Amino acid sequence: MKRKAKPKVKYGGRLKLYLQWSWYLTALLILMNLFVYILDIKAGILVSVFIVIYGLSVGFIYRYYRPRILKEMTSFAAQYAQVQKVMLQEFIIPYALLDIDGNFLWMNREFSKVVGKDINYRKNIITLIPRINRNVLPKKGEEKEVEVQIGEQDFAVKMQWICADVMMEGIHIVEIPKGKDAMIAVYLFDKTEIHRYIRENQEQKLVAGLIYIDNYDEALDSIEEGRRSLLMALIDRKINKYMTNMDGIVKKLENDKYFVIFQQKNLHELEKNRFSLLEEVKTVNIGNEMKVTLSIGIGLNGTSYIQNYEFARVAIELALGRGGDQAVVKENEQISYYGGKSQQVEKNTRVKARVKAQALREFIGSKENVVVMGHKNTDIDSFGASVGIYRAAKLMDKKAHIVLGDITASIRPWVNMFINNKDYDEDMFVNHEEAIELVSENSVVVVVDTNRPKMTECEQLLNQTETIVVLDHHRQSSDVIKNAVLSYIEPYASSACEMVAEVLQYFEEGIKLKSNEADCIYAGMLIDTNNFVTKTGVRTFEAAAFLRRCGADVTRVRKMFRNDMKSYKARAEAVRHAEVFEKAYAISICPSEDLESPTIVGAQAANELLNIIGIKASFVVTEYHDRIYISARAIDEVNVQIIMERMGGGGHMNIAGAQLDGVTVEEAEKQIKKVISDMIKEGAI
Repeated sequence: MKRKAKPKVKYGGRLKLYLQWSWYLTALLILMNLFVYILDIKAGILVSVFIVIYGLSVGFIYRYYRPRILKEMTSFAAQYAQVQKVMLQEFIIPYALLDIDGNFLWMNREFSKVVGKDINYRKNIITLIPRINRNVLPKKGEEKEVEVQIGEQDFAVKMQWICADVMMEGIHIVEIPKGKDAMIAVYLFDKTEIHRYIRENQEQKLVAGLIYIDNYDEALDSIEEGRRSLLMALIDRKINKYMTNMDGIVKKLENDKYFVIFQQKNLHELEKNRFSLLEEVKTVNIGNEMKVTLSIGIGLNGTSYIQNYEFARVAIELALGRGGDQAVVKENEQISYYGGKSQQVEKNTRVKARVKAQALREFIGSKENVVVMGHKNTDIDSFGASVGIYRAAKLMDKKAHIVLGDITASIRPWVNMFINNKDYDEDMFVNHEEAIELVSENSVVVVVDTNRPKMTECEQLLNQTETIVVLDHHRQSSDVIKNAVLSYIEPYASSACEMVAEVLQYFEEGIKLKSNEADCIYAGMLIDTNNFVTKTGVRTFEAAAFLRRCGADVTRVRKMFRNDMKSYKARAEAVRHAEVFEKAYAISICPSEDLESPTIVGAQAANELLNIIGIKASFVVTEYHDRIYISARAIDEVNVQIIMERMGGGGHMNIAGAQLDGVTVEEAEKQIKKVISDMIKEGAI
């Protein structure tokens, strides 16, 4: 039987060139021998003999040492591979190899120690580090880095794609599926100490804060003069003791203003107890009829201490603009709210209204025309306030316009009072396109009943002029109209119409409104106070009295508010199917089929639900034009504004709302329940 010949080992590259250099020299000698033959035959023969001897010697040496060289090279390669393996195995950096699906192929001892598994562990990396799933693993040619926590240590995981084409070439021991001929190298870098130092440095940063007493004058007026100094001393003691416990410093700036500094690590404790100072200071009572409330503004993580103070100043303005009795924390663009559970205290003085009225008069007088707009889906409060500003502009013989989008059924009867009325211009009402053409740098844009740019009827107008005036009674949020030259925001006011009625009284001496204008403004107050039941004060009734003197007719207004049978039945249906959640929150869905203004009906149903004993707040969900509207109402026990803010909305403590896109009414109802549950657990409500 013929034996099968062994395959010859072929060399390549530089090694092949190195082993064949003697044959090239032999060829060169043969060529030289030819020239010697030409010169002398005897010399040529002699050289030929030596070339033959040289060739035989080279051939012998080549055949003798060739296998020995191969053996030594193989031995060196094996030893080198072993050295590499040992080095990787003993590598101080945790290191592992994965296949492209994330399964372990190999890991060194350090990696094994970190993850607490044997070096022969072959399961997927997601079983050890859940954050590293297939979406996190690098793709071809990529490098990725993520930070994870393994046990109590923090690691930066660096992952690198390694193509195995070259390494697997010529190896046929296993069949590698196409597309999986690669590996992922994983390195772990311990960041625990670095993160600890970063946290310590962060926690030791100084935080700036401002504390204002909301009702300083009113609280002092409610107590006899001899005890006022004692009341202030007790308040000072409360504030100083609270901040001293937080390792902070307090500096009294004015009688009702304090500046505080403390380390950032203590802010977490303040947030955890939701700034309990807000409630503690209310316990100070030495005969004062009115509880003292505070507003707190905190600024942190600015680029400098000056910026931290600026953040604190913005935060305290937000807290005051939202009605006081709350803390606002501003960290760069992120803003957090705490407290805000008590009712706002109405200011008895109308000095601010007079000052704002004079400022508004100056702005209107210096410009060519006035454009007034409220919020989207204009309601009667927004419309009535717009009509009041329109009248103020006409008193100064200025061209004025009211921007209206879709006219809903709730305001159509009121709009019709002015259309085709010879006492009013034909272009009194304009749509968005017409308003954009009218507004220029020589225009005043007056925004009523909202202070959020995205909620305005036509947001583009805010960018077309620098003269913007805002009059609103809603609590401020972080998203406010920032470039207003005049901002009159009073959360204690019952409605925008109340504010406009006050401004009009100081706008011009002996001002007289037309009866239909007075009706509109009166109607706005009537709706937002729920027939003068909710959020009314002395100034509310004074404004109503002014409107009555101007010719507002209560009976006429009431008739305008009557609903048709479909709306009345829909409201009754919403009340009938209401669900009581957590024994205090009424939640219902208002049917919207065949209703022209289902959002108005939803708001009415929310008001009706508050008449049920034990209900602290009501929420009615309505679908309108493929968008979900939530009407939230409360009396005094719950702040529905902060609940709606969690859902992207806002409003008042007692009247608030939100709009949701991309959800069904059932999903919106579940979201309301989840938010309420979360806030109850947090102690926010």
